[in-house]
Amino acid sequence: MIPSATLRSLARSPLLLWAAFILAHLWLGALNLYGPGQPFGDVTSVYKFWTDQALLSNYWVGIDGSWVYPIVALVPMLIARVFGPELFPSTWLGLVLVLDLLALGILTGWGRTSRNIAVAWWWVAFLLLLGPIAVGRIDSITVPLAVVGVLLVATRPRASVVILTVATWIKVWPAALLVSILIAVRARRQVVVGAGITSLVIVAIALSLGAGANVFSFITQQSVRGLQVEAPISTVWLWQEFAGVPNTFVYYDQGLLTWQVRGPGVEAASMLINPLMALVVVAITILAVIAVRSRVAVADLLPSLSLAYVVALIAVNKVGSPQYITWLAVPVILGLAVNAVGRGRVFRTPAILVLVLAALTQAIYPYFYGYLLSLDPLMLIVISARNLLYFVLLGWAVVSIWRASRAAEFSVDPDDRPTVDRPDIDRPVAWLPAVWPFGVEHTSTEPTSTEQRDRLDEGEPAR
Repeated sequence: MIPSATLRSLARSPLLLWAAFILAHLWLGALNLYGPGQPFGDVTSVYKFWTDQALLSNYWVGIDGSWVYPIVALVPMLIARVFGPELFPSTWLGLVLVLDLLALGILTGWGRTSRNIAVAWWWVAFLLLLGPIAVGRIDSITVPLAVVGVLLVATRPRASVVILTVATWIKVWPAALLVSILIAVRARRQVVVGAGITSLVIVAIALSLGAGANVFSFITQQSVRGLQVEAPISTVWLWQEFAGVPNTFVYYDQGLLTWQVRGPGVEAASMLINPLMALVVVAITILAVIAVRSRVAVADLLPSLSLAYVVALIAVNKVGSPQYITWLAVPVILGLAVNAVGRGRVFRTPAILVLVLAALTQAIYPYFYGYLLSLDPLMLIVISARNLLYFVLLGWAVVSIWRASRAAEFSVDPDDRPTVDRPDIDRPVAWLPAVWPFGVEHTSTEPTSTEQRDRLDEGEPAR
């Protein structure tokens, strides 16, 4: 048996971490290419087909016609064709690996700090538990970009906003992170200007290519969808069909290439789900504004707020695609990274819940998806548990924001009080230090004036 001290020493080894990270990607790549269930279908069939249309037929989705994705999503798909259409799948996997390695390097300071080693190991576990879908969708391009974006928000807010805005123009979900930053960080003008200019540049390029109104077609394309099988709200009709309720069934939508549910009340639910999501987002925003007015520190607010928004986009949605789970890695990595410098609220509970969500999702897709469609009772229990955990996670995030607000009410200055969940920390530190090559790491800064504290809060190191 290996001594615990030896295990801890191995776990702190950057070389072992990087090797495990690469091996995890090779394993997931092999599952996509050779595993059961065709988890790589979107990449090898749909994405490749779109690039075939563009390069062979001169029909560009998002430019010559409407598209379900924002226009920049075409870029990684075209990059995957650099070595020819035959190598499209392996090139895609290579692109994801490169982006993830860059994000891992930023997270761990390229070996210059051991502070986030445990956070990186959590990411490895998350990828393995989620399975092949973690690298087999367009979302796998946005996740490493979003990880880098949130890690830079404290020290390089302009770069952070630009990266997150580009990610949003690949897949919309990183907009939740931008809104969280806009609310939580005091440098709001930088957020608005950075996101606005970046978006204007992207739209201008698309318009110059002849996109016209198609550049915004991704907004309306999703609104006409029905209720996808894996969506939390669809669980009601899955159990109804299992119970034999008339006119309730699962069917395949040929236009959207996905399985959906049909039955009494489905159309009404499909119409109401988007307004309900909007109400949930508004409620979270109101709670966040109250926290800001209570002078809750950014470290206490931003990770939980990011998690709340991202979970809301999944839990209250007519679509429940398995790749959505990848989004949850970003706020968890942010929360754990903030904890690593002794700031913020303890993120152990959401970290564990997201790992469980990942494991349940891999059980559902791709391996036993057919059993779910045939309403196997065990798979109905699994998807019900998975969908229920979304709301448990959302509840944790909301309660975390509320508790931070309550704690701030009893503190004169949130930047001078001990960390809410880490009372042993009795002096302020940079709430998310810089990492090479984006700056010098700050692990124990002690601002002595209100101006210096504000710089830390706005994303600038104390001088």
